Amino acid sequence: MKNNQFDKIIAEANNLRIDLGNELHDSLMESIYKDASKIASKVVTVKDESKKYKWDQKLDRIITSRWFGLPLMFLMLAAVFWITIEGANVPSSMLASLLVDTFHPMLKNLFIDWSIPNFITGVLIDGAYLAAAWVISVMLPPMAIFFPLFTLLEDFGYLPRVAFNMDGLYKKVGAHGKQALTMAMGFGCNAAGIVATRVIDSPRERLIAIITNNFSLCNGRWPTQILIATIFIGGAVPAYLAGIVSAGAVVFIAVLGIAFSLLVSWGLSKTVLRGEASTFSLELPPYRPPRLLQTLYTSLIDRTIFVLWRAIVFAIPAGIVIWLVSNININNISIAEHFITNVNPYALLFGLNGVIILAYIIAIPANEIVIPTILMLTVMTAKITGMGEGSGVMFELDSVEQTASILYSGGWTLLTGINLMLFSLLHNPCSTTIFTIYKETKSIKWTLVSTFLPIVLGIGVTFFVTQVWRLF
Repeated sequence: MKNNQFDKIIAEANNLRIDLGNELHDSLMESIYKDASKIASKVVTVKDESKKYKWDQKLDRIITSRWFGLPLMFLMLAAVFWITIEGANVPSSMLASLLVDTFHPMLKNLFIDWSIPNFITGVLIDGAYLAAAWVISVMLPPMAIFFPLFTLLEDFGYLPRVAFNMDGLYKKVGAHGKQALTMAMGFGCNAAGIVATRVIDSPRERLIAIITNNFSLCNGRWPTQILIATIFIGGAVPAYLAGIVSAGAVVFIAVLGIAFSLLVSWGLSKTVLRGEASTFSLELPPYRPPRLLQTLYTSLIDRTIFVLWRAIVFAIPAGIVIWLVSNININNISIAEHFITNVNPYALLFGLNGVIILAYIIAIPANEIVIPTILMLTVMTAKITGMGEGSGVMFELDSVEQTASILYSGGWTLLTGINLMLFSLLHNPCSTTIFTIYKETKSIKWTLVSTFLPIVLGIGVTFFVTQVWRLF
């Protein structure tokens, strides 16, 4: 700084002292120095912190890179999903063995010993209890793995970098960069993803994030995707390629969900939710070691148990309905069979069948019971003997080959498998998510839009795929 400029500043400071008086002047200058000190502590690197600061910078050059940022994000998410799915297999099997294979027969025999009527036993044990047991065994282990992993990435400082990387893309479609975070949370549970939209300040952009969160494959839909891909996609290629092709199909559906999220966000921002994408200041926090105890508490108590309890509450009535429609007869034919027979011709237009439609209607409370419901209904309608424990009793098989045999016996084809994977992505949210949407928006209108928009897209996409398939 030149001397004359410095002299000018000193003169202005002295004039300020004259105008304000010594005490007020000193107080004002002290406040300015304190503010300057706070700013300097945030932006100036002191010698002892230089190594950490340089390490953070080097890491950010890679993680927020234009070329490596997005591929690394997808690899990170893929690793989290793989750990979640693989890690949940054993505890899910153990819970299913305990709650379904052991406790279910025990409770049923206990009711029989007490001479409780078959109707009540069916409703309470084969219906309500079994639905809750399936939800717990399928839903609890993946959530107990996914949410802690997600929270660890959040504590480490990685998730703000994800929002930074995705901000430009979401801004182009008229949405908020933080929607990337809520989308990622939705892969664990859509209800949790809806709650996570609170980080978005703009009401318009938060509503877009809420409506599109269902396009993230929640953990309740992963088992359906993996099983159907293994049977139909993997079964359509040579055995040595089956594993990698099946995994690729599931990843494709997940990426397709992200694409639909962006496409629908763009459509909403140009029509009913028109507006400019807001700018926001995103502070990239320093990388820090995660706090394990706080992570476990936040992820297991605040997220996993909270969401699981809501799912159980909604699943119990669904189990009762499953048993009732399978056991109440009209002209010696169950309500379920009447529905499937009447809906089947229309469902075939979309490459699906009546069993799938009924299963998804009944399973609105919880996607976790879709496959057990489909297997039970297929065995019942196709008159397959030696499988399951009777009408209305959901079941799953450890053998993929036996499961495939049941589905093929029910008239399933490769087209059915492909369209089920698409419909699993593009259908209404579960009742837990619908309830959460209403709690967050306080609007019946936007709750209905969030519920029926994915169904309209699902019907349109499956119809298009079916017609193109039949042309060739």
